[in-house]
Amino acid sequence: MDLGIKDRTALVAASANGLGLATAIRLAMEGCKVAICDLDKDSLSGAELEVKKHALTENHVRSYQVDLRDNESITGLIKSVSEDLGTISILINNSGGPPPGPFDSATDDKWESAFELVFLSAVRLIRASLPGMKEQNWGRIINFTSKTLTEPVPNLMLSNGVRLAVGGMAKTLSNEIAEYGVTVNNICPGPTSTDRAIQLAGARAEKKGISVDEELAITASKIPVGRLAEPDEPAALAVFLASDLARYITGRSILVDGGAVGAL
Repeated sequence: MDLGIKDRTALVAASANGLGLATAIRLAMEGCKVAICDLDKDSLSGAELEVKKHALTENHVRSYQVDLRDNESITGLIKSVSEDLGTISILINNSGGPPPGPFDSATDDKWESAFELVFLSAVRLIRASLPGMKEQNWGRIINFTSKTLTEPVPNLMLSNGVRLAVGGMAKTLSNEIAEYGVTVNNICPGPTSTDRAIQLAGARAEKKGISVDEELAITASKIPVGRLAEPDEPAALAVFLASDLARYITGRSILVDGGAVGAL
């Protein structure tokens, strides 16, 4: 199936591993020019090599160190990507999640850090990329959020709070920019086999006094398909939403959770 995005420039945030890396690889396989970025410079080197294996040519892939909590860093990233690979047509917003914990553990500093990492990073990346999308009358903005948009997860107070803000912003924005041929959608993964999932499982396991493997097995038992997602599965949806075929899908928050959320 031709997704119609060959030679489009795509920027994938927090893409040295996990969902971001899986999405970058998928976009490279479709012929996109792919920019990956992360705070961890060492991890970026290996990720860039991995994405290049799937690209049409090696010069279609570039990596950039960025601090998603810093506006100047994000502005510099967008400028560099545009100069190196061309106007950004596809933006995949992604970030690490805030630490787990209940309301009583969420200090002002933790709320502010979570807000900057999850919400403001998406706002700033969109703000810097959107003028180019409007100018070319084509664009795709895809936010990796969480199933918390439809069902709050216990002990994830910070994540539950700020990810809903992303959902509200994205829905409002989708209506404002639809006339420019730019779509905005959220992907809401359930438990996925990433470092983040291991971290959260570890926190739950510690409270229960069990091993991480035991906790992951409990999580999998609550999912109708009987397992956690592989990163490539939410990534596949991201690439479809980034395609020309998905031009009539906007303002949606789509679960990729193996049927775990009970809502229709």
